[in-house]
Amino acid sequence: MSAYTTLQQQLTASPKRWLVTGGAGFIGSHLIEQLLQLGQQVISLDNLSTGYTKNIDSAKSSATPEQQALLTVIEGDTRDLDTCREACQDVDYILHQAALGSVPRSIDDPIASHASNVTGTINLFTAAKDESSVQRVVYASSSSVYGDEPTLPKIENRTGHLLSPYAATKAICEVYADAFAQAYSLETVGLRYFNVFGPRQDPQGAYAAVIPLWIQSMIDGHQVFINGDGETSRDFTHISNVVQANLLAATTKQNDALNSVYNIALGNRITLNELFESLRSSLAEIRPGQNIPEVIHRDFRDGDITHSLADITQAVEHLGFTTITPTEEGLSQTVASYLTP
Repeated sequence: MSAYTTLQQQLTASPKRWLVTGGAGFIGSHLIEQLLQLGQQVISLDNLSTGYTKNIDSAKSSATPEQQALLTVIEGDTRDLDTCREACQDVDYILHQAALGSVPRSIDDPIASHASNVTGTINLFTAAKDESSVQRVVYASSSSVYGDEPTLPKIENRTGHLLSPYAATKAICEVYADAFAQAYSLETVGLRYFNVFGPRQDPQGAYAAVIPLWIQSMIDGHQVFINGDGETSRDFTHISNVVQANLLAATTKQNDALNSVYNIALGNRITLNELFESLRSSLAEIRPGQNIPEVIHRDFRDGDITHSLADITQAVEHLGFTTITPTEEGLSQTVASYLTP
């Protein structure tokens, strides 16, 4: 029996109270969905700047009426300390996902990224350390903190020069987590996500992630663009693996696992060219005859790294992390989800 299966049984038998920041977002709503299915009390905090109430509704739809009643929704902003204090009241565990994502967005507006990602995080850490019930904060970091460090796979203690303001905000949050651990004994665990994808990821807007953007473009019969020659590679990670990592990190009993950061990925990678072919094949299986124009290549994008591949040894050994959904299976599931009304 996996550590995650055991944990699910334990939580069902002994429910806890959880705060999910960014609960109306892609990752946050999947965390809420899993927690409700396990009968947990959940508070969602989101300012709806990039999240959607429809994501909350979708998360609730797979829960029973009794489970749905366990959810409290707060529309508020982590940049406001009083809001963070309100949300943290009587909470056992915090899963901090609220942030302004996207490397290009941070290059366009570094001040907004800093305010949401850094100020919001230090507010939450402050509220958490002042609330006696809070046992631990799990926070979302990013593979972008590896910057120009060329070694593959990426190992947690080896980083390079940061290539974007977004990467800087995530690195600063890791520093603050360590400082709060030292100064206030706040228990934290940071999760460096590698290119998370899955249902509910927003395909719209200038800062949409590549997988939902491409899927929607293919469905609509629009052109798909690849930045660069397409040999750029990524360690794409299905959302189910990220949900698992958050719950394991929040509840681990291994003291040596605390106040550290972990790569959350699959430990394998595919190129953007391979990704395009996989998505096209998945769509063709579901919708034969779909017109999908050939890809067009354009210039590389500022701030992007060339290759990304995670070493997940530390997460496996310290958190009990395992792969739930492989990349190809996750891509097929995700394509199908965008075709479901």
